[in-house]
Amino acid sequence: MKLQRRSGILAFAMALALPALGQSAERASEVRGQVTLVSAGAGVSKKDASRVVVWLTPVNSVQPVRATERPHYRLRQRDKRFEPGLLVVPVGSVVDFPNADPWFHNVFSLYRGKRFDLGLYQAGAQRSVRFDRPGPSYLFCNIHPEMTGVILAVESELFALTDKNGRYALAGIAPGKYLLHVWYENAAPELLEASARTVNIEALTRTLPVISIAVTVQSPTEHKNKYGQDYDPDTLKTDY
Repeated sequence: MKLQRRSGILAFAMALALPALGQSAERASEVRGQVTLVSAGAGVSKKDASRVVVWLTPVNSVQPVRATERPHYRLRQRDKRFEPGLLVVPVGSVVDFPNADPWFHNVFSLYRGKRFDLGLYQAGAQRSVRFDRPGPSYLFCNIHPEMTGVILAVESELFALTDKNGRYALAGIAPGKYLLHVWYENAAPELLEASARTVNIEALTRTLPVISIAVTVQSPTEHKNKYGQDYDPDTLKTDY
């Protein structure tokens, strides 16, 4: 009788402990880090370190392969802007481009990354593109030159964007060896490639090494239309 009572008490104690253990394991699967942006030459840290993309790729295939179809991502055109202005997707993902404005748009990307031209389409319509190659795709509208955006396709599902302080968090990270990558729009590609490093994540690892990125280039404020020509001044005077 006493043995049964002790067994019951032990089972009850284990039942109480299991949720706490599960929560601890879940917290341990999240890793955090920080990125600093430094002006090249001046060596001065920038106050706003947001919009830096950080992602991990497993070295020893520690992450399970995704078996299901990837979800669609959305990048709206609204108020003559791309929302969001920076979208990160795994390679192979489909991005929908709904037109939420009351006028026509013509989204295109003819530079690095995925090249496409969605053509002219009206308010309420939607076009889609599969981003099947890694790298940044710079987005423009053939009607509205002020519209610019970036879609970055990465070969990973473990990615995050930094906040204004340069901090980021990656959830669901299993212990193992990873390659840590970074991307920033205003940094030279060769410097970003040199910033990649191998990191070992153990069960209790919570913090990744600080990464410093030299800001050497600026986003272009002017660009050509999809034909490689200047935007027509007469077209820019219209109400759309």
